[in-house]
Amino acid sequence: MPELPEVEVTRRRIERSLVGRRIARVDTTAPSYFFLTPPAALRRGLVGRSVAGLERRAKYLVASLDDGARLVLHLGMTGQLFTAGAASVRLLSAARRAALDPEAQVRFVPDAHTHLRLLFADEGPAVLFRDVRKFGKVLLLAPGEETERLARLGPDALELTGAALFEATRGRTAAIKSLLLDQAVVAGAGNIYADEALFLAGVRPRRAAGRVTRGECEAIAEGMRRVMRRSIETGGSSISDYIGPDGADGAYQDERRVYARAGEPCGRCGAAIRRIVIGQRSAHYCPRCQR
Repeated sequence: MPELPEVEVTRRRIERSLVGRRIARVDTTAPSYFFLTPPAALRRGLVGRSVAGLERRAKYLVASLDDGARLVLHLGMTGQLFTAGAASVRLLSAARRAALDPEAQVRFVPDAHTHLRLLFADEGPAVLFRDVRKFGKVLLLAPGEETERLARLGPDALELTGAALFEATRGRTAAIKSLLLDQAVVAGAGNIYADEALFLAGVRPRRAAGRVTRGECEAIAEGMRRVMRRSIETGGSSISDYIGPDGADGAYQDERRVYARAGEPCGRCGAAIRRIVIGQRSAHYCPRCQR
């Protein structure tokens, strides 16, 4: 699932393809749970409008329109937001990938999973939102309208402080890993970066949140900010479906210390990385470096 770094990289790279442009046409697939705002209402609200700005709220992208409305996009688990002309094997089905000539240059052609296409009056590249599993979301907010999806978010993971985390953990029996995944506590964090931050802090993911000390909370918050910043620098993590708006892969997956490395040696001490399940989510840690 794209987490804060992947969404921030997407925001930075696609901003120039959205801001200042007037929407001339909106193409969608049929109404589904992907559309929190029905396609017909999207077309009515978007056509003729110009994009005035683009910001990120946790894992959400929020495009401000010239009439005060806001278009909210969430990539979900497998969502891909990119410009027309992007090329990546991650935009192909598994069957097409397997049959692909390694030397072939593939340009994406909108398919049944391309649920939203924004075409512009300047006739420049369109912006496409593709999602194989349709867990992504599209929502159009009227001027002044709010949504609980944004209102319930806690501190942004890039700005998380040890003090805020320590306060949130008091009296909590839930595992610290589960607490870090709670978007009301740390907005934007997910499996990858929670595992990595806990490794840097030396805290095991199953430790009860209420038993994490103030100093450890400071270390976790610092670790979270550190891995987030580094992932943004390297273009995010392309482990499964994620690509940048230009079709490029991220590179942070090559720097993971524990996430999805079960059985491999810890780069710090050599012990085998372990995988456990906490609340139906996987967690990875080093049994020597984390306590």
